[in-house]
Amino acid sequence: MKRALGWACLIAAVTVSLFPLYWMVRTAITPGRELPMDNASLFPTNPTLLNFERVLGLVSPEEARAAGGSGAELDFFRYLGNSIVYTGLVTVCQTLFCAMAGYAFARLSFPGRDALFGLFVGALMVPPIFTLLPNFVLVKDLGLIDSLAGLAGPTLLMTPFAVFFLRQFFLGFPREVEQAALIDGATTWVIFWRVVLPMTKGPLFTLALTTAVWTWNDYLWPLLVTPGGQSRVLTAALGVFLKQSPNTHPDWTGLMAGSVLSVIPVLLLVAFFGRRLVDSIQFTGMKG
Repeated sequence: MKRALGWACLIAAVTVSLFPLYWMVRTAITPGRELPMDNASLFPTNPTLLNFERVLGLVSPEEARAAGGSGAELDFFRYLGNSIVYTGLVTVCQTLFCAMAGYAFARLSFPGRDALFGLFVGALMVPPIFTLLPNFVLVKDLGLIDSLAGLAGPTLLMTPFAVFFLRQFFLGFPREVEQAALIDGATTWVIFWRVVLPMTKGPLFTLALTTAVWTWNDYLWPLLVTPGGQSRVLTAALGVFLKQSPNTHPDWTGLMAGSVLSVIPVLLLVAFFGRRLVDSIQFTGMKG
């Protein structure tokens, strides 16, 4: 009885979690003109892929309007490329530099180390919205508005959570391994690169995957710092795409089609590396 109840609760939780994703797909394959009349049924009456073709720019604006769309254009592949570059750049650099900072806080002794780390921990308590305006002013003064450098700059090197996360892991790393390498004549830099990093793939992979998902889904900062659209990422572009449609007739089907396409890379990332993420969490000792 308890097992059946557990399975029922699990199925209910999964259904509730996945239903918004299903409804997004359902809206995306519904013809635009039929959406107001077909918004109560669980399945679309006349499913179509035309909305995906509109988002990908495979039909003309006239054909899009005839199908019930707003005629708004979305340079999907350009914004997709910007998202890939932005996410990849932030993920690789942040993981690498946070590993360096975390190892330094865990193993190296230098004046003010504890006070500096205290500042990092204190920064965890600051809501990100509070740093939005100062970061924007800084990027604007540097002339980096509407550029990938300005987009990635504030989070390129490190974030307080990432440094804290890796520092806590390095504190539990066996010192005997480092001491053995030190006896063999290895320097601190060599120990970090050739001994510590290869043995910490678990937490590094966990940090990289969570950073990639967070960066890919980021919306407010990319929307604020890329007003011209040259370096706009996909999430911000979808918001602009919706604003281009008339207020009396928002292009929900086109927006949902673009949203489905934008979430596919993240789903593929989790599908291919989800098992390694679970193994990484167990490796770091965070298993409950």
